[in-house]
Amino acid sequence: MTEVSRRQLLAAGAAAGAAMLGLSACDGGGSDKKGLDLSKNKVGAMDKYGVGDQFKATEPVKFSIMMLSNPGYPYKANWPFFNELTKRTNVSFDPTVIPLSDYNQKRSVMISAGNAPMIIPKTYDPDEDQYIAGGAILAVSDYLDLMPNFKDKIAKWKMEGDLDQIRQADGKFYLLPGLHQDVWKDYSLAVRTDILQKLNIPVPQTWDDVHTMLRAMKAAYPANYPFSDRWSIPAAPGGGANCLLQLLGEAYGVWAGWGYQNAQWDASAGKFAFNGAMDQYKQLLQFVNTLVSEKLLDPESFTQTDDIARQKFANGQSFVICTNAQELVNTYRKDLAKVPGATVVKIPVPMGPVGAAKIGLRIENGVMISSKARDSKNFVAMMQLVDWLWYSDAGQLFARWGIEGQTYTGNVDDSTFKLSPDVKWAGINPNAPKSLQVDYGFYNGVFAYGGSTKLLDTQFNAEELEFQKVMDGRKTLPLAPPKPLTADEREQAALWETGLTDYVDQQTLKFALGQRPFSQWDAYVNELKGKSSQQYIDLINSAYERFKKDHG
Repeated sequence: MTEVSRRQLLAAGAAAGAAMLGLSACDGGGSDKKGLDLSKNKVGAMDKYGVGDQFKATEPVKFSIMMLSNPGYPYKANWPFFNELTKRTNVSFDPTVIPLSDYNQKRSVMISAGNAPMIIPKTYDPDEDQYIAGGAILAVSDYLDLMPNFKDKIAKWKMEGDLDQIRQADGKFYLLPGLHQDVWKDYSLAVRTDILQKLNIPVPQTWDDVHTMLRAMKAAYPANYPFSDRWSIPAAPGGGANCLLQLLGEAYGVWAGWGYQNAQWDASAGKFAFNGAMDQYKQLLQFVNTLVSEKLLDPESFTQTDDIARQKFANGQSFVICTNAQELVNTYRKDLAKVPGATVVKIPVPMGPVGAAKIGLRIENGVMISSKARDSKNFVAMMQLVDWLWYSDAGQLFARWGIEGQTYTGNVDDSTFKLSPDVKWAGINPNAPKSLQVDYGFYNGVFAYGGSTKLLDTQFNAEELEFQKVMDGRKTLPLAPPKPLTADEREQAALWETGLTDYVDQQTLKFALGQRPFSQWDAYVNELKGKSSQQYIDLINSAYERFKKDHG
């Protein structure tokens, strides 16, 4: 599985109560939006710095940064990324390099001890919550006037509602997230199209079509389970078959699989409801149970390893499996190469009761700023650098693809962009002698995320672009309103959630596999109440009402 932001996997479905940001034009002036004096923190900063400007510090500056070292492209101090960054910005980094396996733990230890670097990237919401009460990280929303590119994208792409999802009870946010122009969908079903052609079955558009397709496959191959899925281990809350349940959850308007959370906005009621007890969640499980009972979906889909699921697909025991773009090309097509005439495609995400819509956030992992950075004489310059590198069009292109004429040619805007033939990345130019990530340090997850749809499209082949074109044509549903909890409330909610998510996980599997009849659904809902589901939802709704009253 490719790395996926947890927030990108969350489904949502209601009107956003957006607390508007101040989005005035800004320069590199002497105060932040709260009127705090920054006149002594401007060393190296540009006097005038706005949208589209190339940031370059007025003197050489160095910022400490927490640097995750990915095992796929381990950190190298001599990467061209760093040399070129210094050439363009007059900035160098003093990195604290941490292996991926230790990153979250060591980040927590360093922040708690008060010796974290100034810039702390690769943070997934809500990981920042644990550091707020102690004052270790900066309320970055107070300093957006120093970040014109960030503010411009929020305004231009109408992302105030997305930012509301990471606001705290004080109305502020403490993480600068990656920003995407649109909701990006990658995961869907991989289907053996040679089987579709043989059986004269059209590519399914809806989950009802999927049901019809699986029935036809079963009739032709009665000894097979036509659908045998992967991504069940480790099981997410909601229980096994994480990708399948995620896709179905979006189709039914609830959170399931990877995206499961206990609180779901109920637009008709104007309040949050317990997700695992909603009628839509029941309907989702009834659909899954129908597939299992008709022997169309392999019941081992909820427990088997990825390798076993892949083997079944590769040897013709199954014809449908969940996928993303990279797995389609790098795994399934290679696995099927030994099967004469076998072809497989990633179909557009099937639609359900929600219709031709997509749901999700347009923000992903981001950057925290250590509170001690606020006292640095170079603080303004640092915020300008963060704004340029992570949020300007030029900075995002640089972090992702590198140096024009060396690692890529062409232009993002007119679709002439191409990776240089001697550079490889994720299946592009696979026989090239140099790796964009390993040898150059570009497309590093510490720096490269977010951006416009056109920038995102540069990483796709023609087939994936067609998939994205279909998904881009679907309506993006509005987000749920914010419901930030106080520190004490988070502690209480966490105690309830542990038992609730475990129980939903267990019962999801039982209902899906037919081990528990749906005649016991009401009893299940009462069992959830016995585990404090109502107290939990009451807490969530009180937080929602408080935020709406205090911040609009």
